Amino acid sequence: MTTAATNSVRKVSIPALSRPVAVLSAIAGAVVANMIVWLLGMAAGGSFETTTDGKVQSVAPGGILMLTVVPLLIGLTAAALLSYKWPGILRVAAVIGSVLAVGTIALTVAADFDTASTVALAVTHLTLVPALVFATEAMRRKLIR
Repeated sequence: MTTAATNSVRKVSIPALSRPVAVLSAIAGAVVANMIVWLLGMAAGGSFETTTDGKVQSVAPGGILMLTVVPLLIGLTAAALLSYKWPGILRVAAVIGSVLAVGTIALTVAADFDTASTVALAVTHLTLVPALVFATEAMRRKLIR
């Protein structure tokens, strides 16, 4: 008697979404992820405070929200608008946006945050990468349908 092995690997694919839905869902997902990271950073003892010119400033949660929403909104909206004329910009935007998100971690490391805050803020930069890839690929899939 022979038994056939079945391959039960699930394939996860990114759905085809309209431009506004892709942009807004990526922003919402990144905001939720970054608020979770912020809460974990607070639980780990992070103060999310930095000193600039002798003044102590807190960057959370408002700064995290602003620095999540604004770059994603500007970048993804620009990519979405440019994709009307040049659909290939969506892949370029995913790469450029991801490089910028990772590259700006250096600014966080250079600031005088405590260790828990630095790590949490660095992770908030990294959460933008999957959001960018999701949004740009969702828009691209809608265009190639």
